[in-house]
Amino acid sequence: MSYELTRDQLEAENKIVEFFKSDRQIFVLAGYAGTGKTTLLKRVVCETLKLVPGQTCAFVTPTGKAATVLIRAGVPATTLHRLIYQSITVEEEIEVNGKKIKVEKLRFKRRESIDSAVKLIVLDEASMVSDSVLWDLAEFGVKLLLCGDNAQLPPVEGLNNYLKSPDFTLTEIVRQQLGNPVIMLSERARRGEYIGFGNYGNVLVTGKRYFTGERRRRALLAADQIICGINKTRAQINAEVRGYLGFSELPQTGDKLICTLNNWETFIDEEMRFNLVNGIIGTVYNPFYESLRGIGFMQFKPDFLNAACPEALPFDTGIFTDGEYRYKRSDYFEKFDESGEAVGAFTLNRFEYGYCISCHKAQGSEFDNAIVFDESYAFKEDSARWLYTAITRAKKNLVILR
Repeated sequence: MSYELTRDQLEAENKIVEFFKSDRQIFVLAGYAGTGKTTLLKRVVCETLKLVPGQTCAFVTPTGKAATVLIRAGVPATTLHRLIYQSITVEEEIEVNGKKIKVEKLRFKRRESIDSAVKLIVLDEASMVSDSVLWDLAEFGVKLLLCGDNAQLPPVEGLNNYLKSPDFTLTEIVRQQLGNPVIMLSERARRGEYIGFGNYGNVLVTGKRYFTGERRRRALLAADQIICGINKTRAQINAEVRGYLGFSELPQTGDKLICTLNNWETFIDEEMRFNLVNGIIGTVYNPFYESLRGIGFMQFKPDFLNAACPEALPFDTGIFTDGEYRYKRSDYFEKFDESGEAVGAFTLNRFEYGYCISCHKAQGSEFDNAIVFDESYAFKEDSARWLYTAITRAKKNLVILR
């Protein structure tokens, strides 16, 4: 397969080849939106270095959703967590309601080594990963190619210093993206330039006061994802969209939720490739509730998988009824079989409505049709990064509201 590489990409390719032949362990490739990072990675790894993804090269991402973006681009990928850790089952005795219960719990042990056939680990979306996790990855001693967009928001937790001083930064927009309004406006946002009201092809920038009535209702319902910056806005928009859909107080079948807390003990697919982690968006099916205890159970289908989670997920309903979670993350609850016998215990997962989410939660994802409530002003020195990150979540169509 032939690619028409930009001068930027050709220079980056040469530097990556030099790095691979050298004694250095880490190479950091930064690249702005539209500069063809994924195309370059596929070419330099598969064609130039002649490595085989899944065999002599491992492509990894911070999240399952980000992994599927690579998979759709023809690159076999998995999560960073799956590469670094192996799952083991241990039996523990815990106390629930004054009773001692033995339960099997999933624990993750850092691998002592990875497959010796792997000569290079390529980490995409590296800007989302903290330095502490990158240090864990580096301890395997395998060459690392870290790739990310250093114009995006930094990680929510921890620091990421690698992307602050990359070995090479792609800045030249590839031919296929020239004239793309999303890319053009993202460049303006990155430079901190004002983006005026107007219709920019498949991007509309307008005022919230003009975004009303039936036009607003249709647009909010048609959006693949709505993005904002302030919690108050997020709560209001989620309530508004659910009102249009006719949903009642608690999550109903068809509702859109986002996970808000990591649960590394729960796999969300039959193949046990992906864990239930903060930021996963999906759809509710067949929920039922124990109202007195404020607990719900549901089938949950992540938006990047073809099937629902293998088991019903228990979750804290307090956030939906009272605006705050009712239980601590460490609280345990008895699990009963059909005869009413206690057979184990479970902890509660945490979800919120996902029609409108924060820009941080949207990182690592792409959406065909996005609406952005521009609240970049709330992020002060990171305002340009916020708006740039929000704009680049759109793949096709975008509405920016101020």
